[in-house]
Amino acid sequence: MTLEMNQVTTLFIAIAVFLLGGYLNKRIRFLERFCIPAPVVGGLLFAILVTLLKGLHLVNINLDTSLQSLFMLTFFTTVGLGASFGLIKLGGKLLIIYWLSCGFLALAQSVIGISFATLLNLDPLIGVMVGATSMEGGHGAATAFGTTIEELGVDSALSIGLAAATVGLVAGGLIGGPIVKYLIKKYNLKSTERATEESAVTVEAKTEASSINSKTFMTQAFIITLCMVLGSYLGELFSNVTGFVLPGYVSAMFVAVIVRNVLDRYDKTLIEMKSIGIIGDITLGIFLSMALMSIKLWEVANLALPLLVIVIVQVLFIALFGIFILFRLLGKNYDAAVMVGGFTGHGLGATPNAIANMDAIVNRYCPSKKAFLVVPLVGAFLIDVFAMPIIITSINLFS
Repeated sequence: MTLEMNQVTTLFIAIAVFLLGGYLNKRIRFLERFCIPAPVVGGLLFAILVTLLKGLHLVNINLDTSLQSLFMLTFFTTVGLGASFGLIKLGGKLLIIYWLSCGFLALAQSVIGISFATLLNLDPLIGVMVGATSMEGGHGAATAFGTTIEELGVDSALSIGLAAATVGLVAGGLIGGPIVKYLIKKYNLKSTERATEESAVTVEAKTEASSINSKTFMTQAFIITLCMVLGSYLGELFSNVTGFVLPGYVSAMFVAVIVRNVLDRYDKTLIEMKSIGIIGDITLGIFLSMALMSIKLWEVANLALPLLVIVIVQVLFIALFGIFILFRLLGKNYDAAVMVGGFTGHGLGATPNAIANMDAIVNRYCPSKKAFLVVPLVGAFLIDVFAMPIIITSINLFS
């Protein structure tokens, strides 16, 4: 028997598995400790259920995920709208070094993924999915680019990317803390900040708090959809003129960056990041839930071993790079060690993972305001300035 789920039913299931994942995160310490996103938890459970039902020849469940691309486009646009150049100045030299290091990591991860995929007789585009796309890009980029690569003829690219992103996310949470503790003990590092100071600095710390109402919310919706429209058309035009694949969500994100900074020059109150953040969180949760729950686990089972090998190499590389290179580039001090922990977290999964790694360290040792300014700022959106072109170029080279 086959069950066909329409758009509305699929949307309902996506929201349901998101809420289920959030509930389980609060109840299961392991999930909370490693900051496993709610859509990943709920979505994977649903995917396992679908696989079991199919394997037992009871029922096939087909989902209509056509709305997924809309939520994905919206999310990446909200990311671009968060890229204020004014905030970059707050990070100074450390931010630039950290940012460039993240760009190098994206390049290295792509090279590692493609190289090892070739050595293991896999399609190079699978290597792209197990490179910066799923490691530094996390589940969001894996979903976005996995869809693009599947359209180029590589079956299961989305499932492979999401599986790699999940393993990377857990690995980033596992090794981040121990690496920082090793650096602190080896070099006897101490914080120069007072223990009573605030341990975290949010990206939007200097913006004025404002209440959300229908008028401000609709204004933000207008700005987001404007960027989505312009980005989609410009991306399509660019691809037609150059023959270079540029997904609409990528061009929409970069249009949003331009719009954000142009508007900031005239009126900094037009962009209301609280509403933008809510819209981004909701659309990210839904599109990730749809992506995870539609994974066809039976299609990636045969690739489990080679994918695990590539991910292990990625984990070893980021650990060695963080300890022997990045730590020294950032000043070889306590702040540098904490930032290495953040680097490991979002370099293998997501910015929340980075924050969790750093929180664990500063709660045990000392605060590090520099780390909590630089890492979220780069991990939230600046990294995409390097990562997106690298991933897109890799796709076009091997498509």
